[in-house]
Amino acid sequence: MDIGRLRLTNQHVASPSFDDPAEVVRSLVAVQAQDYLGGLWAVGLRTRGATEASVEHAIASGAFVRTWPMRGTLHFVAAADVKWMLALLTPRVITATASRLRQLELDHTVLARSARVAEKALGGGKRLRRDAMYTVWNDAGIATHDSRGLHILGHLAQKGLICFGPRDGKQHTLTLADEWLPSARLLERDIALGELARRYFTSHGPATIHDFAWWSGLTVTDARAGLESVKSGLESETVGGRTFWFPPSRSVGRTTNAVYLLPAWDEYTVAYRDRSDIVGSKHSAKVNAGGGVLSPVIVSRGKVIATWTRTIGKDGVVVRPKPFARLDVLEKKGIAAAALRYARFLG
Repeated sequence: MDIGRLRLTNQHVASPSFDDPAEVVRSLVAVQAQDYLGGLWAVGLRTRGATEASVEHAIASGAFVRTWPMRGTLHFVAAADVKWMLALLTPRVITATASRLRQLELDHTVLARSARVAEKALGGGKRLRRDAMYTVWNDAGIATHDSRGLHILGHLAQKGLICFGPRDGKQHTLTLADEWLPSARLLERDIALGELARRYFTSHGPATIHDFAWWSGLTVTDARAGLESVKSGLESETVGGRTFWFPPSRSVGRTTNAVYLLPAWDEYTVAYRDRSDIVGSKHSAKVNAGGGVLSPVIVSRGKVIATWTRTIGKDGVVVRPKPFARLDVLEKKGIAAAALRYARFLG
């Protein structure tokens, strides 16, 4: 089983099949997006004919949203999926961050008051930039210094009160989730577990139960329960003592031989606890930069062959690969083609 190239296909990196960025996000369930511009490219490279502007237009329309649905990390999530994902996945995160909130003197009373102030400030479809929201809280006697503001934001987003709206220039805005996402739905917990498992293994497979638990932040017990309820619609194969689950159609197209520029924290690298199937052990440290950052990488034939950096100037974008070994002619041509595609995406 060619794990890397199957993932390229199922994640829609190879041969994108969607014209709508929102369909890409819905298919992947969640797209990591704490690096906002990188998240735009993660969606764009999986969307036919996408530009950075078209992906941002989908966000501005409310088709998908940026919030904290799992692992305490920002993701893009389809509007309809936000409520049930938050309800399923954030309780463990909230419990895990309780001690940090106590250190910052953010107790239940302060957080409840912060919520009331935010509701009043954002009600009626209003949107505020983060700095403006901090000012509102500070004026109400709720201090936002020493990262208190960020923790208040994250907590209220995980509770489903607020989320990010469209950007105001280069600054992100905040809005009330119920007003911005009227199509969001709730699911019973067991149904939500099955929905998450089905869509993860369909879009990210081949993957193991431990990959799913890592990606979602669920306990292994809950991850198994979710998989058990939907496994009849999946296939599995055991390789090297690990059981991989994936959708029934597993054909690998010729485009999986192409070269792809992936952003930092792309789902292709971040969504698996074990990344040895796509990154050799002697190169893993180059991909995992300081502070746990998963670097932007270049993928060829399903394997990570390099990291890369970009410089944007008035005349265009310069992509600089940092290969792990000498590149062959096809890899060089592939990187050039991938860089051109990225430049077109940026406009």
